[in-house]
Amino acid sequence: MEKAVSKDNGHSFEDYFKRATSPMMTLLILNEKPMYVYKLSQELEKRSNSTYKMNFLYPVLYKLQQQGYVEEYSQEITESHRTRNYYAITESGKEYLKYLLKTYRELLSAVEIVINESMGLEEDNEKK
Repeated sequence: MEKAVSKDNGHSFEDYFKRATSPMMTLLILNEKPMYVYKLSQELEKRSNSTYKMNFLYPVLYKLQQQGYVEEYSQEITESHRTRNYYAITESGKEYLKYLLKTYRELLSAVEIVINESMGLEEDNEKK
């Protein structure tokens, strides 16, 4: 399926959706255990059946870190002498995640109501 792009700025609905939900998705995964960025990205992609790919995870993590929701947990030097920074969710991050999930569910429910009502109206109009 081709990615639909808005005419005004070149961003798709999918881009906006991912931008809006990426902090929540990141905190959800980190709530299970600390991870480094590549592993976090792989987990998101795997759990979403390759639908939710985040190419720019570092800015999300840095912002969450600045806000106090994520902290650098530890560092590891790999066999190839690369440094892996592990990130962990903080207590305030867990509280923020609860808020995000509640808000997400409320918004999703409201959107579903509008969609279902609109689809019902379309069916009524087709019968006329």
